[in-house]
Amino acid sequence: MRDTDFDLQKIAEKRDYKPSPEAWEEQILYFLLVDRFADGSERPLYDPEKDYENILGDEESRQRWENAGDTWNGGNLSGLIERLDYLKDLGITAIWISPVLKQAPFASTYHGYGIQNFLAVDPHFGSREDLQELCQKAHDRDMYVILDVIINHAADVFSYEVEDPAYSEERYPVKSFKNEKGEPDIDPENPDRSAAWSEGGVWPREIFELEAFSRRGYITDWENYPEYVEGDFYSLKNINTGSGELADYRASKALEVLTKCYKYWIAYADIDGFRLDTVKHLHPGAARYFVTEIREFAHTLGKKNFYIIGEITGGMEFAREICDSTGLNAALGINKIPKNLEETAKGYSCPKNYFSIFKNSQLPGESEYKWYKNKVITMFDDHDMVYQQEHKERFCADKETTPLLKNAIFLNLFSLGIPCMYYGTEQAFDGSGDEDKYVRESMFGGDFGAFRSQGCSFFDRDNPVYQEMSKLSRLRKEHESLKVGRQYLRRFCCDGDDEKFHLPAKPEDEKYRGLIAWSRIFSQKEFLLAMNSDLEEDIKAKVMIDSDLCSPGDSFQCLYSSREGQIDATAEIIKMDEENYFIEIEVPAGGRVIFA
Repeated sequence: MRDTDFDLQKIAEKRDYKPSPEAWEEQILYFLLVDRFADGSERPLYDPEKDYENILGDEESRQRWENAGDTWNGGNLSGLIERLDYLKDLGITAIWISPVLKQAPFASTYHGYGIQNFLAVDPHFGSREDLQELCQKAHDRDMYVILDVIINHAADVFSYEVEDPAYSEERYPVKSFKNEKGEPDIDPENPDRSAAWSEGGVWPREIFELEAFSRRGYITDWENYPEYVEGDFYSLKNINTGSGELADYRASKALEVLTKCYKYWIAYADIDGFRLDTVKHLHPGAARYFVTEIREFAHTLGKKNFYIIGEITGGMEFAREICDSTGLNAALGINKIPKNLEETAKGYSCPKNYFSIFKNSQLPGESEYKWYKNKVITMFDDHDMVYQQEHKERFCADKETTPLLKNAIFLNLFSLGIPCMYYGTEQAFDGSGDEDKYVRESMFGGDFGAFRSQGCSFFDRDNPVYQEMSKLSRLRKEHESLKVGRQYLRRFCCDGDDEKFHLPAKPEDEKYRGLIAWSRIFSQKEFLLAMNSDLEEDIKAKVMIDSDLCSPGDSFQCLYSSREGQIDATAEIIKMDEENYFIEIEVPAGGRVIFA
């Protein structure tokens, strides 16, 4: 019997599924590594006065901390379920979780990207029932669940005859599939699947065969096509997804099987969306096949806007082309966005570099390589920081600009795109180092706690960053313009500017210490947002507004300020000439305001 001889219609019958959100750009996403988020334990809250870098006291604890970053820490789905209210109160509406399917038992792929069985949940993370319960409990709180999925590679499930072969256009001979200990002793031509079950080989059984894999060795040139599509992703084995050009691509049996596996998880667990891993390393035809099949199936369950987000490295033009040709709903991982978002907040990049990435409509005439509001995920901090090649570090690793973290969150929540927060950022995690593990700290503490600590947790609702994001998230929820409005970077004039209105401009070889102001406009309503990247001086400025939406003598009201005494203050609309109106505002040092 085939492992995928299950009846999807029978699994789905007599069940009510959570409908998709009508507008994903109204959501706030939160990405977490399941192994590093919550384990269901209760530990004392982190106290920076006594716990900061508490591993540095002796070599043994330091080494234990270092070693723990390379392996399983114990986070699981049950622990995540217990922390849903923590996320709900933060303002999160959609949880994106790292892959939870079964990993090769001999590997320490705590991150979830080395799948050995596509029809089972890894016991480190829990059970399939736990995944189903997570979705149910999230839905009870009006939150959605997005699962990270992989279709172009499996775990390190076989050995080549040649050790660690580099990519070749010809297929390499395979020595054997691996058993539960990682030993190459399973006949590759005629594997004994009964003896290998369930820890050896690769599952479902339909892909437990050589034809399911490309077998061309590991990628050495990450920009060389077709090497980066056909080659192995380091030790992970590349799956043969099919052949042909985009218009007439023929999906392989392996791709058909994996697509059915992921349909199963939607039907069984009531998942709301997928984040598709390493899309650059997929043939566009394979991605289009998967996207089409998944979205059509989800539609039959009442999920008519099932979102599939593609992780697409390789630059903006490439990402835009892949989205257009495959039908992916949105893109993530575009290096210009996290880099420019972070550097704009810190003053290391000209604000125009970030705001120029977006466009206000999908109508012809605007650059095809700019991003519309529901086509791109915006975030800073993540689990591998692709744009940081040699040294990985979170926003707060830069101590000089750490006080501007709230500005970065403000910019992310209130600029175009679907905002996403990386776990721990709301607690100002500051991980940094020459490996990915240093930005994958454990929220629940244990042996690999954040801030080089052990034995304490970080679910601190009183943390000022958590409190601020919660407040900003509530504002976003209350006002439609702040979620879906068009966006315009505004010209302004500060004291000493000789009444010359200008867009923010970064001096060469210096940080930008000044005002960034923009409007969100929706259905004849304008919200003016501004933040100050100068940590020492308040800024008073005249800021342009839309003269078609207001009249001189009317006023804007301060809806929010990082200095609470400003809230409810008014700013009169002043006419400079027939086409230009402005209001005068004050933005606290390192702070933020919203006028409506």
